[in-house]
Amino acid sequence: MPREYTPGDVAVPPTPSATPATGPDPLGPDAADPAVLPTHEPAAADLARAAARTAGDLLAPPAPVRLGDVIPAPERVAPDPTADFVLPEDAVIRVSPGPAARDVAEQLAEQLRPATGYPLPVAEAADDGTDGQLALSLSGPTAPAPAPAVNSAPADRLGDEGYRFQVTSADVRIVAATPAGLFHGVQTLRQLLPTAVESPAPVPERWVVPGGLIVDRPRFPYRGAMLDVARHFFGVADVLRVIDHLARYKLNHLHLHLTDDQGWRIAVDSWPRLAPMGGATEVGGGPGGWYTAADYRRIVRYAARRHVTVVPEIDLPGHTNAALLAYPELAPDKVAPPPYTGTEVGFSYVDPADERTYDFVSDVLGEVAALTPGPWLHIGGDEAFKVKGEAYTGFIERAQRIVAATGKTVVGWHQLAPAAHLDGRVLQWWGTNGDDPVVAEAVRRGARLILSPGNHSYLDMKYAPDTPIGHDWAGLIDVRRSYDWDPGTHVADVPAEAVLGVEAPLWTESVTSLAEIEFMLLPRLPALAELAWSPRTTHDWAGFRDRLAGHGPRWDRAGIAFHRSPEIPWPAEPAQPAVPRQPTAETADRTSDQVHPDPAGTPAPPPATNGA
Repeated sequence: MPREYTPGDVAVPPTPSATPATGPDPLGPDAADPAVLPTHEPAAADLARAAARTAGDLLAPPAPVRLGDVIPAPERVAPDPTADFVLPEDAVIRVSPGPAARDVAEQLAEQLRPATGYPLPVAEAADDGTDGQLALSLSGPTAPAPAPAVNSAPADRLGDEGYRFQVTSADVRIVAATPAGLFHGVQTLRQLLPTAVESPAPVPERWVVPGGLIVDRPRFPYRGAMLDVARHFFGVADVLRVIDHLARYKLNHLHLHLTDDQGWRIAVDSWPRLAPMGGATEVGGGPGGWYTAADYRRIVRYAARRHVTVVPEIDLPGHTNAALLAYPELAPDKVAPPPYTGTEVGFSYVDPADERTYDFVSDVLGEVAALTPGPWLHIGGDEAFKVKGEAYTGFIERAQRIVAATGKTVVGWHQLAPAAHLDGRVLQWWGTNGDDPVVAEAVRRGARLILSPGNHSYLDMKYAPDTPIGHDWAGLIDVRRSYDWDPGTHVADVPAEAVLGVEAPLWTESVTSLAEIEFMLLPRLPALAELAWSPRTTHDWAGFRDRLAGHGPRWDRAGIAFHRSPEIPWPAEPAQPAVPRQPTAETADRTSDQVHPDPAGTPAPPPATNGA
């Protein structure tokens, strides 16, 4: 838990040192060498500011956040209480040359400017030879190995998403092999600054970062969440807000469930009635909606800037009532069904015996793949109860080949397991019993798994019996249940190396607003993010709940809705009343940002069999 300070509670640390506490300087031997800096006589005002800053640092308390208070838990942490860094008003962000790294630095500046009120200019590290107080550096695939180790796991190789984060009294340095690693390091920096950094307006604060060293990298390459926009439609602004939540906790995939019985949510030029006809409904009879190609590109672009990959799902051969409404020739009886606004599943399907069906599948998947730069294309495949045996496996095998022809890798719910294996295919497992021999056999044939166990990771499940929205068919899922399982051993006879990662689905039969999305995501999403990112050796419920408690005031400051779970020792009072986030230039069209919802009295429709 971060220590709470009151007026007069002052600690006097040892005199800070500008020398890094441990390990070599990751930016090279000349980075801190006075000989390479321009010489000049400091002005009297500069000397006065420096003296005031030194005096303030000597008398000020240590950082209110500990170096290890990060979610997800880092792989290695070596605190140095003598090396706290205080961000000065004239701080400069220095970054390696190149547009991708610079964009990470610009995002850091965008995040820090509102609360600090500081200008925080961004400049390339080689511009004039001077250091910045915040330094973001791209290295090769192997970064200098720090010592000593906090645990026995080697961490000198950072990989595609790892980073090295070092804080001294002189600066904060983030080193990574890729811009994605730099971005994850920036999220760590954001969490280690005082809670007030989430404020949308300037706050008088001592912007201190705890000293020491973090070396970090993810356990699994795929770490994601799913948003169902088919049962209830959510506009672009809401989806962008969800991407922000994923990025904050180092999740790197957003799975969009784009089609279902209740709505078709993406425009397809070659089948133009799909969106305007199939997208005009949702659960409960609301207006529905859909994304144009431009809308979808905007989501993909926004996600990519935050190193999040969009995974689109076109659910086949079942869950297709909205498509059949628009194009009845795809139905087995060639008759258009009525619009569907309920929550039952398993009654609709496209005709697997009609070649016109495969023209439809090829056209739709081809257009969606062309709009999607990421490697994945999800074809659903679950709950097609009326397409059985060879008819089902034959359809899936042909759909898998269609996906491969687009250049994408096929992903589907684990019901795809009996179909013939296609190189690279991924099964998303949502079972509640880890003994699944059919899936284990598919893994032996080469499939990889994304784990989404319904009784641990389904974020549409209620927290407790009195949670006013959500389902309970997979059980109640409180924060501890979200946290207490191991993806590496969860499915019997599936080795850890076959697990691609973890995904937390949010089905929206009973979720109708952004505030309700956030209420169901938080605080469980950080728990699942930690399982996906952190080494198993760091897994500790007591430590996690204490770290998580410190995020409640951050969400309050940012105007983020969340469930105040009684399992978590939240601070007695929020740091200040929740303030709706102010729009930025990039998200100025957001109209649905909300503070804590009052879901009391919101009726939940009858739960689906599995929500998928």
